[in-house]
Amino acid sequence: MSKTIKKVGVLTSGGDSPGMNAAIRSVVRTCAYHNIECVGIYRGYQGMIEGDFKEMGPRSVNNIVNKGGTILKSARSVDFRTPEGRKKAHENLLKAGIDALVVIGGDGSFTGGLIFNSEYNFPVIGIPGTIDNDIYGTSFTLGYDTALNTVVDCIDKIRDTASSHNRLFFVEVMGRDAGHIALNAGIGAGAEEILIPEEDLGLDRLLDSLQKSKASGKSSSIVVIAEGDKIGKNVFELKDYVEANLPEYDVRVSVLGHMQRGGSPSCFDRVLASRLGVKAVESLLEGKSNYMVGLKEDKVILTPLEQAIKGKSEIDRELLRVSDIMST
Repeated sequence: MSKTIKKVGVLTSGGDSPGMNAAIRSVVRTCAYHNIECVGIYRGYQGMIEGDFKEMGPRSVNNIVNKGGTILKSARSVDFRTPEGRKKAHENLLKAGIDALVVIGGDGSFTGGLIFNSEYNFPVIGIPGTIDNDIYGTSFTLGYDTALNTVVDCIDKIRDTASSHNRLFFVEVMGRDAGHIALNAGIGAGAEEILIPEEDLGLDRLLDSLQKSKASGKSSSIVVIAEGDKIGKNVFELKDYVEANLPEYDVRVSVLGHMQRGGSPSCFDRVLASRLGVKAVESLLEGKSNYMVGLKEDKVILTPLEQAIKGKSEIDRELLRVSDIMST
């Protein structure tokens, strides 16, 4: 029989993403709704080790649903990777009377939670928060939709300059291991080519595509590149290669960087965070542990943490086909 949950700890770990604050708010208010206590753990697992805790009630999360980042802060924790660090974290949780954890983060954060559970049988539920949308078991991670809208807005602005000067722009977006942002934002912003880690376009095909664009009368072009794409060592070397082989192109590079991770979350991300927070707390109250809450076919579902960590989120092949047709 699972133990009675009277106090839940919530933390954010890894990279921040828009919607994390909305998820914190949801966890805190769901706890209040079910008459249990909630404790905010600052700076992720490092805060667990240092006992950086704060009691949170419904009013402590007023006016954060619209804020990007995370009020609980985030930090990498080398100490939590050691048995000694996890032991200290467990002692602090027990001292504070915390019975279960909600971990908002990515696969690294979930891995930490899984190891912690295996050592101390401590209930853990994960909420996926990463703009890359690269976690198995959910169609959307917190922050992904907001990041897409930010990227599309940036590319729309860049296109104004590209058109005015007849230039080719390489726009690098986040996505070290997954091309979800590049593919969807590229289609949404009308990019001529999209380069992602999952598909090796190849230099020859890229040059061929750009030549065809020029021949068809396009005076400017946008190529969206996921940072993990393998076509070149980096986007600047790719620029040099294209200029050397297609001297008729005036090439510019724009690396969007961390602006993609900031900003007020979209309505979609706020609603998603609210739904996932409710499910996370109620799953703990039902005695469940070692699961991630996610969204599939607009239904909130549970996926074992181990599957969420080891599984691979697949790129939508139909979107690749749509991208090819749209770049005609």
